[in-house]
Amino acid sequence: MTITGTRNTPDVVDVVTLGESMVAFLPGRPGRLADVPSFDRSIGGAESNVACALAAAGHAARWVSRVGADGFGDHLIEAIGSYGVDVSAVHRDPVRPTGVYFRTAGDRGTHAHEVAYYRAGSAASAMSFREVDLAAVRAGRILHLSGITAALSDDCLTLLRELTAPRPGRPLVSFDVNHRPGLWTDRTDARVLLELARGADIVFVGEDEAKEAWGVKGGPEEIRELLPEPGVLVVKEGARGATAFQEPAFVCEPALAVDVVATTGAGDAFAAGFLSGTLRSLPVRDRIRYGHLWAAAALTAPGDLAPPPARDTADRLTALDGDAWGRLRLGPGWTQTEQRADEEVGTP
Repeated sequence: MTITGTRNTPDVVDVVTLGESMVAFLPGRPGRLADVPSFDRSIGGAESNVACALAAAGHAARWVSRVGADGFGDHLIEAIGSYGVDVSAVHRDPVRPTGVYFRTAGDRGTHAHEVAYYRAGSAASAMSFREVDLAAVRAGRILHLSGITAALSDDCLTLLRELTAPRPGRPLVSFDVNHRPGLWTDRTDARVLLELARGADIVFVGEDEAKEAWGVKGGPEEIRELLPEPGVLVVKEGARGATAFQEPAFVCEPALAVDVVATTGAGDAFAAGFLSGTLRSLPVRDRIRYGHLWAAAALTAPGDLAPPPARDTADRLTALDGDAWGRLRLGPGWTQTEQRADEEVGTP
């Protein structure tokens, strides 16, 4: 797959992401939200997570959104911009607030995990075809979107339909299904997410998401039958790994053994790693391994964001043969030095 675009044009960047980011309040200790006495402030947002990870890895990334004209909006712009992300196309809303949420220390998917969102009527929910800078959105080699944005409002859904519609000269469109049933007010989510995915060039979807949203009972091959349109379809299979379909073949790569600290943000990190490999025109196998490595960086750190491995480290680990890749085990801090990664893989 060839990516068009010229880095010499000032307004053209490697990747543009569009979506809501919120101020996240993380608990100071484990326990129910009712029992936690204090929280630490952070940021959270699928699309801004991808932009931050790519910018930290040296890619030119832009985040497009709307935030309130409030202190939380200031914090989001400053925090995301500190990663090197271009935030010049983020609009300030004088009326609507910046979204916030609180969560417990437990990982998603556990019965003890709680999340309290305060995002209804947020500034980002007012994103529309009229309210965003479409020139800035389309001035990327890749445009990354997610199904979360489609759930925020009718205007947001209309905007995503416009951005995924086929048109001459559009950027390569990447779409992460990111099925969040709690965000939808009715059961149109399955149909809408399938429609948007079919309009994208690169699609990321979890096997569990496809089962929940579309009733897929088989594996990656059945998901591909449901989504034949995207040039690249990446099916994430949890601890087993991931399968990427790019005609006329597909590639499966096992996940890494990881000492997990927190799962939040791992899916966004995987997408960012895969897109980084795509920007560098790496083989599909290496793009998947990049995704696994970047996800491992997120899994071994607290919070939504973690610095990705240095490029030379990622390239070296990606080049391992199958046996060495299978023996690799990564723990907290592994991205900080190459020596740590060497020790984990057992090389001299």
